[in-house]
Amino acid sequence: MPRLRALQANISTLSPLVGYASDDADKKRRTFQPWRAWYNTAAWEDLRQAVFLRDNYTCQRTGELCTAKAPAPNSPVAHHRTPHRGDPKLFWDINNIQTVSKRVHDGEIQREEQAIPHGQWD
Repeated sequence: MPRLRALQANISTLSPLVGYASDDADKKRRTFQPWRAWYNTAAWEDLRQAVFLRDNYTCQRTGELCTAKAPAPNSPVAHHRTPHRGDPKLFWDINNIQTVSKRVHDGEIQREEQAIPHGQWD
């Protein structure tokens, strides 16, 4: 009776199906959403740090201490309570920003925000 041979795994030959946005996609996003540049300013960095200090580096949703550096799950994220969607008044309002952990921001909060329809309606 012949022996069975083990099959070779072919998973390593598959191409990744998910990747990073192309440079063209990033360029298009910056063109249509110019407010994204606000996140790269010294004023935004100063505001973030002021929020973290005000909140004692504590996640305002869970009470978790946010002491790690990004991209760790317990690193601090400055989250806009009311999404600003390009409104400078909401973006720069320190009372509209709270400290949350990256885990909460990238999970729970993103699910909540994606459930809310947004866009320009006629």
